[in-house]
Amino acid sequence: MRLLYQNFLKRVFDLIVSTVAFILLLPVFLVIALLLFIVNRGNPIFVQPRPGKHGKVFRVIKFKTMNDRTDAQGNLLSDEKRLTTVGKFLRKTSLDEIPQLLNVIKGDMSLVGPRPLVVAYLPLYNREQRRRHDVKPGITGWTQVKGRNSLSWSEKFSYDVWYVDNISFLLDLKILFLTVYKVVKSEGISAEGTATMQPFTGNS
Repeated sequence: MRLLYQNFLKRVFDLIVSTVAFILLLPVFLVIALLLFIVNRGNPIFVQPRPGKHGKVFRVIKFKTMNDRTDAQGNLLSDEKRLTTVGKFLRKTSLDEIPQLLNVIKGDMSLVGPRPLVVAYLPLYNREQRRRHDVKPGITGWTQVKGRNSLSWSEKFSYDVWYVDNISFLLDLKILFLTVYKVVKSEGISAEGTATMQPFTGNS
């Protein structure tokens, strides 16, 4: 039953829920896009290559929560200085993730799974950490409901691999419900003392 869900029913569940959710959230999507277009003075959408299942690279879609401000030398400012007030609100409420429903509909992502990290991390994983790519990445996951960015990298990867080994329909439902709870409580948005998570260096 677990394999049936993982290999077939999970995709059906993803497609139905993400399509319905995107249609219902379309007015919110348009309002946020317009607001970010004004605040960022440009494109409200952030698109970036990310590794998916088996490390295959796809283009993840998110709302752009940081502007493109640079210093006198033309280098981007730190995340803390580029994160806008609107961006902070979107991250706090996880509304910046709405566009990823399109990634789920397309089939690059799942509603639940390890979060897709940056491509630069691929050669830094050890064999156990690399197992997080045995399944499709998710909009939310076991790591997110366990602490999100307040966790260390080693803890995050441990939870990711645990999910890969224990994936099931009931677990996915539990994660989705806990995600709503965590978003309402605004828990684990960032690591202590930072606006975002510290980069992974391969030493965790």
